[in-house]
Order: sequence, then C-alpha cells, then structure tokens
Amino acid sequence: MSDIEAMSFEAAMAELEKVVSQLERGDVGLEESIRFYERGAALKAHCEAKLKSAEEKVAKITLGEGGAAEGLVPVDGL
Repeated sequence: MSDIEAMSFEAAMAELEKVVSQLERGDVGLEESIRFYERGAALKAHCEAKLKSAEEKVAKITLGEGGAAEGLVPVDGL
C-alpha cells in the first residue's frame, strides 16, 4: 500500500495544496517539478476516490428499499 492510499481525505488535500503551492512558486527544477506533478496527480485521484466513496455511502443511507429517497432535506448552498 502506498503512503497516499493510507492517507485520510484531509491529509491528502493538505499535501495536495502544498504540492500546488510549490509548483506555482516555480522555484524548483524540471525533474523535481515532474515529481511534484506526478504526486499531485496521485493525491488528486485519491481525493476524488474518497469523495466518490463518501457520496455512495450517503446515497445508501438516504435511499429506501425501493431506491426512493427517504427523509432527504434540502441543504442551502449545495
């Protein structure tokens, strides 16, 4: 298991923000920039997978036996 796979969503997002910041500064060499970019892409994919999993869990919780929504309350701003 890679270190990214073991990260929580919050930890991965925090590291992704650091990677983006380092790349935006532009003060690293080409090879290091490529490594940062690759790590950032892996972190982004991990975060997306975590979000998708969370969405699926919420959908299971909120859908009834027949697949109809039960007890859903609209949330302002979402």
